[in-house]
Amino acid sequence: MSRLLTPLAILLLAIISTLTACQKETATPALDNTLVFGSFYGECYGPNCIRIFRLDLAKQTLAEDINDRYPSAAAPYKGQYLARSAANFRRVHGLMQQVPPQLLLERANVIGQPDAGDWGGYYVEVRQAGTRHFWLIDTQKSNIPSYLHAFTDSLRTNIQALR
Repeated sequence: MSRLLTPLAILLLAIISTLTACQKETATPALDNTLVFGSFYGECYGPNCIRIFRLDLAKQTLAEDINDRYPSAAAPYKGQYLARSAANFRRVHGLMQQVPPQLLLERANVIGQPDAGDWGGYYVEVRQAGTRHFWLIDTQKSNIPSYLHAFTDSLRTNIQALR
């Protein structure tokens, strides 16, 4: 009888462990419907030095900031936005789903050394559960975590397409 109980106990423990084990969460945490994104350059002249956009999935709109202020690491960007075309919205509407889940876990809002060598930076802001999270991200891949590489490539491509 004890020989039968041991395998049965092991099987029972395996089932309980499987049912109660923590699973690694790979899905992107729920974000609200707004993504603010763009690029900035400090040592630059002209209208393309600072390009900040607001993507609103609920309203299906894309708008561009007309203030063109250099973003600060101290507070989220305050823009004044002018609507862009529906075609521009369709071009970038998938950006929200590309935000890496790891980015939402970053404690610091400056990643790398954005614009330190006049190479510019990216501004990214998301709303999660009503809270605004924002980051200034280096454009140099060697200065940022690898999980951001594909996302910053997409930012660069989409921002260039909106020129």
